Amino acid sequence: MEPSGEKAGEAGGLQITPQLLKSRTGEFSLESILLLKLRGLGLADLGCLGECLGLEWLDLSGNALTHLGPLASLRQLAVLNVSNNRLTGLEPLAACENLQSLNASGNLLATPGQLQCLAALPCLEYLRLRDPLTRLSNPLCASPSYGAAVRELLPGLKVIDGERVMGQGSEFYQLCRDLDSSLRPNSSPGPRATAAQPWVEPGYWESWPSRSGSILEEACRQFQDTLQECRDLDRQASESLAQAEQALGSVGPTSSFVF
Repeated sequence: MEPSGEKAGEAGGLQITPQLLKSRTGEFSLESILLLKLRGLGLADLGCLGECLGLEWLDLSGNALTHLGPLASLRQLAVLNVSNNRLTGLEPLAACENLQSLNASGNLLATPGQLQCLAALPCLEYLRLRDPLTRLSNPLCASPSYGAAVRELLPGLKVIDGERVMGQGSEFYQLCRDLDSSLRPNSSPGPRATAAQPWVEPGYWESWPSRSGSILEEACRQFQDTLQECRDLDRQASESLAQAEQALGSVGPTSSFVF
């Protein structure tokens, strides 16, 4: 039996439905959803996700997605994680004009040309196509010229695969790469270093929107509501104290007690 609010999608996977989105976010309107985490649910069809027009942060990692068609309508989307899926193209993301950060590691992207659709995105600064910690990559990353090809195709990127390639700190990363190249083991026999293992849980370093007016407005609204509740509680406490003092005053002078 399928979970409530979920329908079977392509290749036996699940499809996103309004019921699923509302149950996971608590929102009554899909357009009011700002942040959404749908990691590892076995999703194969994005369904009605394109109706979440206010969405700014989206995690679809660890599913069975083969296409991103509905995401083309998400013009406010700033952070997207589609790692560990079955994607062979990213074309729908060309319409996500506010996209700043994209994690597409662990998919089936075979050539740098499949990233051409990202070239017109004015805000895109962070791109991840491989992740050594989680051992996720794409076929195109196997090419020795992979890094240079991505930088040439997307010159506006500041960080590629967690390494800063532009701006403050880029020289440090280049120095580290040069040192790494000079320290690589040669053909001489010797003990082999063990493979690096993740020391934090997957998703620990994921970025959230750093500057989002709508998210800040929601946080301010919640703060104002909490502040009003505190004022109401303070008023009720003051009234209770006044009633208690009035009741004690009617008992009589304290001199009637003997110590």
